[in-house]
Amino acid sequence: MGGTIASLAAAGHDVLLVDLTDGEPTPHGDPATRAKESAAAAQILGVPRVQAGLKNREVVHDLASRHRVAGIIREHQSEILFAPHFMDAHPDHLACTRIVEDARFDAKLTKTDLPGEPCHPRWLFYYYCTHLRRVPDPTFLMDITGYEDHKRRSILAYESQFVVPEKNRRIIDVMMASVTYFGSRIGTAAAEPFYTKEPMGLNTLSGIVGIK
Repeated sequence: MGGTIASLAAAGHDVLLVDLTDGEPTPHGDPATRAKESAAAAQILGVPRVQAGLKNREVVHDLASRHRVAGIIREHQSEILFAPHFMDAHPDHLACTRIVEDARFDAKLTKTDLPGEPCHPRWLFYYYCTHLRRVPDPTFLMDITGYEDHKRRSILAYESQFVVPEKNRRIIDVMMASVTYFGSRIGTAAAEPFYTKEPMGLNTLSGIVGIK
């Protein structure tokens, strides 16, 4: 969802990236390299980032993890959350999503030792990852026309993951082809897919992309 992040930041929204883990170990990376890559990607997208400090490959949906994320939500006073789609083949992604779902609830609780003031994000949207070979079934698409290059460069910033390992280089082409395809579904040059379990309301049809 790099194009969406960049477009929201450019529009003046207060967007915060949360790295739940440091992403290591990986075949070609190390913690210092991954931190540098993550910082570079965030800079390209125009947003700040924080580390939640959970352990990569061992992310667990438990109370401590929920409260750690809930504390970040409260300190940021987040109104909208994004998490991986709940159908995925990566155990960490699945745990991450459960953590975020419950942290959304925990963030509004009073009489706790969580930092910040209670808040309850109004929306939780799911983005799609690539570890499960399935065709996305989005409930809405975000027009990211003009931010395609931000997306591409932010992915390439993770050189240890998408440049050094030859077998992963094709992922860039796949991701950008997806952007073009979803854009074609709404009559724009580029779009990214999202899913929501909760209905979204409209007070006019004039804002729908493709409606004249």
